[in-house]
Amino acid sequence: MVPDEQIERLHTNFVVKNNHSRSDYFSLIRELLKNRESDPSAQSAIDQIYRLIEDEIVTNQGVPVNEINFGTSGWRGILGKDVFLKSVRCVTEAIVDLYRMADTESDLHQFLGVSSLEEARERGCLVGWDNRFGGEVLGQCVTDTLREHGFKVYFCGETTTGVLSAALLELQAAFSVNLTPSHNPLDYGGYKFNAADGGPAASELTAIITQKSRARINAQSEVEEGHTKLRGALVETDSFALWQRLVDKNKGTHRLDYRSLLDQVGAHRDMDIVIDSVHGASRLHIKRLLGPAAIKLEHLRGESDVTFGGIAPEPSSENMSRVTQRLRDSRKKLKIGAIIDPDADRIRFTDGDMEISMNQFGAMSYHYLHEYKNLTGMVAKTVATSNLANSVAVTLGEELFETKVGFKEFKPVIGQALVYFEESDGISVIGHTPEKDAYIGLLLALDMVVSTGKNLGEIKAEMDELYGEFYPDRDGVAVSLKGEPLLAALAKLKKYDVGTSVTIGGKKKIIKEIITKDGRKMIFEDDSWLMVRPSGTEPKVRFYVESRDSDGTAHLVDAARSMLAEVGLLD
Repeated sequence: MVPDEQIERLHTNFVVKNNHSRSDYFSLIRELLKNRESDPSAQSAIDQIYRLIEDEIVTNQGVPVNEINFGTSGWRGILGKDVFLKSVRCVTEAIVDLYRMADTESDLHQFLGVSSLEEARERGCLVGWDNRFGGEVLGQCVTDTLREHGFKVYFCGETTTGVLSAALLELQAAFSVNLTPSHNPLDYGGYKFNAADGGPAASELTAIITQKSRARINAQSEVEEGHTKLRGALVETDSFALWQRLVDKNKGTHRLDYRSLLDQVGAHRDMDIVIDSVHGASRLHIKRLLGPAAIKLEHLRGESDVTFGGIAPEPSSENMSRVTQRLRDSRKKLKIGAIIDPDADRIRFTDGDMEISMNQFGAMSYHYLHEYKNLTGMVAKTVATSNLANSVAVTLGEELFETKVGFKEFKPVIGQALVYFEESDGISVIGHTPEKDAYIGLLLALDMVVSTGKNLGEIKAEMDELYGEFYPDRDGVAVSLKGEPLLAALAKLKKYDVGTSVTIGGKKKIIKEIITKDGRKMIFEDDSWLMVRPSGTEPKVRFYVESRDSDGTAHLVDAARSMLAEVGLLD
């Protein structure tokens, strides 16, 4: 057992009595998690700390430590310190202000998908959250605020980002709010806002929400509760059933016959499926998602745990190791493994022998829909994603749409591109949502494997023969700089321009092309490349690399780190 005196010492180090602002609750939780596996009594101490965090979420009448900012995928911040009832209410009020502006500013209509505040009230909003601590109390705050302003609210409870997007489209609602920081660690909360098209809000909208949220949080002295009548209707909603309805309805467009596929997988005699939900919201849907195919399922980390065991719950190689090992031990012919992040907008695959990230899977999906499902059309990807998809598009004689990071950047080609995906394990397809969705990715993987009778690694090997080999990687470094100082440091990388020689792995490489759609992407004469950009969701600088041979990737990573050190962003 954890000795009482040890817990008391930890409290002294991290908690200032009756002072939330000076207490570091999540660092204390991380310390306690080190003992939880060997000592179940540690959970009791963790629960006590979460009660303090809940009190901070409810009572904090200050301003966020970090200014509210909607990045590439909503607003994220530390629970209690940045994300609390008052700040969440101010953001929600800012969204109401946004719809109020639609009454007089017609240029917003194309981005909102509605033409007035009254139309938005009538069409309503969906509200949900992932498994994060405080989700329900924050979700209730959003719901009450919207109802006070006369909005109909479709109350979805714990659910996923992709499911909310599908439900929004099926209900033809005005917008959705999902309280989630996606794959960020346990101390984060977040707020995702999707307008009527079901996709991440356009920059034209998030800039207004950011500005109005900051103005409100600085002007409002405290949150007043229970003083206003809840005028808007409240509708309890099964968002996942609506997701299923959308997939069924559009099978003629994306050629994924959901119900038939589940029957085929369920009847297959030589197949294993292992899914790791990492305690996230997908744990509530995965068996319903698979239906008759769930008899093949081994579900890992499918229980509730707001701490995620202390890990950053992203679809990383390290987090995938449990799935990989389970499938490596399997004797079945066909094996599909996947790890899904907390709000299920990201997914990564393995067959036990080979890991398939979205860099590969997005291109594989495009090839599959084009060549096996006989669909024609472009492929869309972010500039940080592997150029494997570029090679597929050129070979098939199709168009490529390449844009900066952020799923909202795909808006111009929704309904045209067969597949749109980004390197950070997000994907969607034609006829589905304009929001990334792990579930549609899983259906694609199942369809590929069942239709071809081959594992994903085998399919990838065949694609290497057809389109060439690509070896991508990515990483990120935490930085203390932000805003203009960070951009000023990164601007020093402009010295690496076309014609510049860079030493990589002991060899000189000449830059042949620079792409500045998002950060700085340097493409070398051998078609290898490296790219550096500031994160839109975390205090990090991210870098991405790709080599055309397996040995070159590590050298590119080293080169990227050297460049960041050179401009003062690494110690």
